[in-house]
Amino acid sequence: MSTVLILPSIMLIIGLALLVWSSDFFIDGAASVAVRYNVSPLIIGAVIIGFGTSSPEIVVAIIASLEGNPGLAVGNAVGSNITNIGLVLGVTAMIAAIAVKSDFIKREMPILLIITILTVVLMLDYKLGVVDGIILLTALALTLTWIIRRNKNISPDDPLAAEINQELEDLPKLSKGRGFFYLIGGLVLLVISARMMVWGAVEIAEFFEVPDLIIGLTIIAIGTSLPELAASISAALKGELDMMIGNILGSNLFNLLAVLAVPAILAPSLIDNDLLKRDLPILLGFTVMMLLVALPFRGTASISRFKGIFLLSLFIGYLTLLYFNTVS
Repeated sequence: MSTVLILPSIMLIIGLALLVWSSDFFIDGAASVAVRYNVSPLIIGAVIIGFGTSSPEIVVAIIASLEGNPGLAVGNAVGSNITNIGLVLGVTAMIAAIAVKSDFIKREMPILLIITILTVVLMLDYKLGVVDGIILLTALALTLTWIIRRNKNISPDDPLAAEINQELEDLPKLSKGRGFFYLIGGLVLLVISARMMVWGAVEIAEFFEVPDLIIGLTIIAIGTSLPELAASISAALKGELDMMIGNILGSNLFNLLAVLAVPAILAPSLIDNDLLKRDLPILLGFTVMMLLVALPFRGTASISRFKGIFLLSLFIGYLTLLYFNTVS
């Protein structure tokens, strides 16, 4: 390895490790504070924990956009969604076949597809600007309102409700002050680790003359999706499979509506031709594939180990495509 790459590589690796750790720190703090203020457990599970797993992506997007690297932010958002479906869902299904039982989760899946289509449509003009950002944030507000209202009416017998209550039981028992310390401390560490990752990634991209978009789609996307992977594997081992699917859906919704809104508003820019013609169709395809593998078959909605292997194979194929597109 060239000596020029040693420091950026170290910063990228340390930033990545710190990002994963601080994300858990932040989510535990946010959930504990919400519990102390008597927020509904289902709201905590669906919004704070579900969307909180995307905290690394949003922080990375803010820093990358402020430093003039919107391609990194956009690539991170799109790549993270592809990674969540292909890698996170695929690996988790290989560990334990996933039976999708929650009616709430089944209703949320089509919404993700609609939001994905909206995102693609907004980028068809090869621009991601302030108006697009406002539309995305408006859609985020509407989606959150729908989720909160639906969660208020969710049946106590819904498997998702039981899994969320169990997850909250497993959270560290923090005082209000300690909860705020975890929340603020986790956020500060997220910013520091994201800054390290962005700097290291940009330096490496410039050295190899690789577009920011590719780095965002691969290294950064996989790195910021590690909290989802860790949370999903943990949920699968504990049998909290509906909550695991809910976390992936929440993360993907947040990536499209909030993370993409950041470069749109902070650093409006043109959309890379490769993103529009290669990555967005693949993102849409992965989202459709997620719905197809989870459709009820003979009365049961399930993602088998075979389907998990299939999703992971598609993800590996996507990375291979990116590699050959980059070196050609």
